[in-house]
Amino acid sequence: MAHDDGAHARSLSRALAAPVRRAVNRMRNVGQAEAAPNGGPAGSAVIDCGLYVDGVRQPGNWSYAEALVAARQAGNGFVWLGLKEPDAAELADIADTFDLHELAVEDAVKSNQRPKVERYGEMTFVSLRTARYVEHAELTENSEVVESGDVMMFIGPHFIISVRHGDAARLGPVRTDLESKHELLARGPWAVAYAVYDMVVDTLIEVASAIEEDIADVEDSVFARQSSGRIQRIYQLKRELMEFKRAVLPLQRPLATVTGGQLVEVPKEIRKYFRDVNDHLTRTVEQVIYFDDLLNSILSARLAQVSVDQNNDMRKIAAWAAIAAVWTAFAGIEGMNFKYMPERDWTYGYPVILAVMIIISLALYRAFRRSGWL
Repeated sequence: MAHDDGAHARSLSRALAAPVRRAVNRMRNVGQAEAAPNGGPAGSAVIDCGLYVDGVRQPGNWSYAEALVAARQAGNGFVWLGLKEPDAAELADIADTFDLHELAVEDAVKSNQRPKVERYGEMTFVSLRTARYVEHAELTENSEVVESGDVMMFIGPHFIISVRHGDAARLGPVRTDLESKHELLARGPWAVAYAVYDMVVDTLIEVASAIEEDIADVEDSVFARQSSGRIQRIYQLKRELMEFKRAVLPLQRPLATVTGGQLVEVPKEIRKYFRDVNDHLTRTVEQVIYFDDLLNSILSARLAQVSVDQNNDMRKIAAWAAIAAVWTAFAGIEGMNFKYMPERDWTYGYPVILAVMIIISLALYRAFRRSGWL
């Protein structure tokens, strides 16, 4: 009963909380959309373009070409250009302006890239997989649990270009929060890269916590007194967990590259921040591996339950078949047309035969009940 009550309470809580979370997300999205004062023209992939000098955003609306020139003249300045799902033509013009490598540009146009860090001369290309938990009142075999996306970054001495695919991770709040930390922002483009990494990993932690609740619900349904755990739900959750693993596990190597000092252009002070992000990621990786093992155990337990239920059904069928065989045997014998069958001429032959069949059947029924077959 404790399992049933816990699962019911969690389902009710999830059902009540889902509309509230969706409303909050909508309000956040609206706020984030309004927080892009320097977006490009209508139809452009440019979300925002900011010029930062000594950690302070410079006023005015800047085109990325003008901002890059001003950043180089300022010395301690850089451009943060934010893009969302740019097409090849628009990104090609940006690549000419910032002298980006063609292979990195080709990767940035396409989504579903594997997390990586690659150097092209003075420019570093970074790719991250993002994930967001999709709210649902109840997990079904068709529920979408994890929505994934991509964030790529081109990082140079005086610029950082962030390219976002999908809505799994929005960078508007990152920019707003970072602009209030002038000392951190003054350390250059890699401070922005750290903030993006930190936001992505924090979101992964939130997704892991939400998936843990789904796994607990599935576990309760499987081990409840009246088990109703459908195998399809377990497979669906495992499939969504695999999607989540694609964002979490491959991110370890790129972060290790940054924290391990293999990129000399990363300031030592910023490298300390990256190590903190790496610690958070390590804990999330351990959670994901644990979730995978736990789901495998739950699936094995459910399959064992199904096998036991099938065996129980077969035993019941066999028991009833044995009882029916008694009646079939007597009916077969009495149905023979032999000339000499003395019980046919006996006045009490029929009721006696009927009573014998009932007594044998009741005896078999009682025996099967005692052995647990019925």
